[in-house]
Amino acid sequence: MSKVLTAQGINSLLRVTPASRREVPDGRVRGLYFIQQPSGKASWAVRYRSKADGKPVKLTLGAWPALDLVNARAKAMAALAAVETGEDPASEKRRAKEEAKATKSASLDRIDSVVETFIVRHAQAKNRSWAETDRILKKEVLSIWSGRSLSSISRAEVHDLLDGIVDRGAPVMANRVLAALRRLCNWAIERGIIETSPCSGIKAPSSERSRDRILDDTELAAVWQASEKLGWPFGPIVQLLILTGARREEVAAMRWNEIDLEQKLWTLPASRAKNGKEHVIPLSPQAIAILEALPRIKSGKHLVFTVTGETAVSGFTRAKERIDAFLPEGIPHWTLHDLRRTLASGCARLGVAPQVVEAILNHKSGTIRGVAAVYNRYTYETEKRAAMYAWANHVNAAVI
Repeated sequence: MSKVLTAQGINSLLRVTPASRREVPDGRVRGLYFIQQPSGKASWAVRYRSKADGKPVKLTLGAWPALDLVNARAKAMAALAAVETGEDPASEKRRAKEEAKATKSASLDRIDSVVETFIVRHAQAKNRSWAETDRILKKEVLSIWSGRSLSSISRAEVHDLLDGIVDRGAPVMANRVLAALRRLCNWAIERGIIETSPCSGIKAPSSERSRDRILDDTELAAVWQASEKLGWPFGPIVQLLILTGARREEVAAMRWNEIDLEQKLWTLPASRAKNGKEHVIPLSPQAIAILEALPRIKSGKHLVFTVTGETAVSGFTRAKERIDAFLPEGIPHWTLHDLRRTLASGCARLGVAPQVVEAILNHKSGTIRGVAAVYNRYTYETEKRAAMYAWANHVNAAVI
């Protein structure tokens, strides 16, 4: 007959670490064992025979000392009582662990969680235009598949998603959605979240060509006047886009500590420039007048265009729609980026040299190539200022 285990007896057992795994039965509760490992760890288990097939079964109850003798006996007796009623506690425990594992896996695989983690851990660190990727995935993908497991999405469903975007008249956006979704899935494969990508083998649904839309003076004046009706904050943003040729995100996230009103300069830091190089933009008197008229929102981040003081404004799609509503009928489709191209074309018409236009746009390729491109470090600041003033006067004359 097995000796009844006691707390003192267990302490005596623990003074000697066994060379191999050792099971010590409890003489009070049939099937209960105190188990010692050569590593020094100890635990409790109960052994019984399955009522279904008569095979021996071992159920681990817990680790010592977290589970003491008294509670180990209570758990063992509860398990043995369940066996007598036809239950199998060990099988139930395995099933519960598998369900918990599946639930955890499904949570990691849930597309909402994958998108959120992808944006934070990958897109923000690798892509300056991560906000647009975030917007595309949330608007075009999560709006359809929220709550789904990423691994459950099929190639046919990706085709259906893209076809729907094309059918609503946005073929280029369908291309952007595919590109963003493909990056997301490839990243998920690298992280071991999914095994295969539903985007594999899918081609861009529409062909694209370089845009060449340039607003003429009448259209430019109409956009300027519509922006005046639009008001704060997007109206001034559009006007600064027209006057500076900067990118939308650069103006929207402009900071007061980047602006020198006395010197009439805007210094765009390398961290916010698309090509990663600091860009000094001369500001015309018209641009300075717009900036001086803006409200000052107290913010430790010095944001020029902000409502909260913590984040730059967003919502350009809605703002563009409102501008279009103010425009006369018959003006062909245009985008905010077309204003940048319009400035470049307009400056060329005013006789500004191509290399100066490139400097205004912060482009580093084009007219100066080869050895000249390597050694030419002239920044054209004087020529840039003259061009920006001339362009602002031209816009002013068109609006009047």
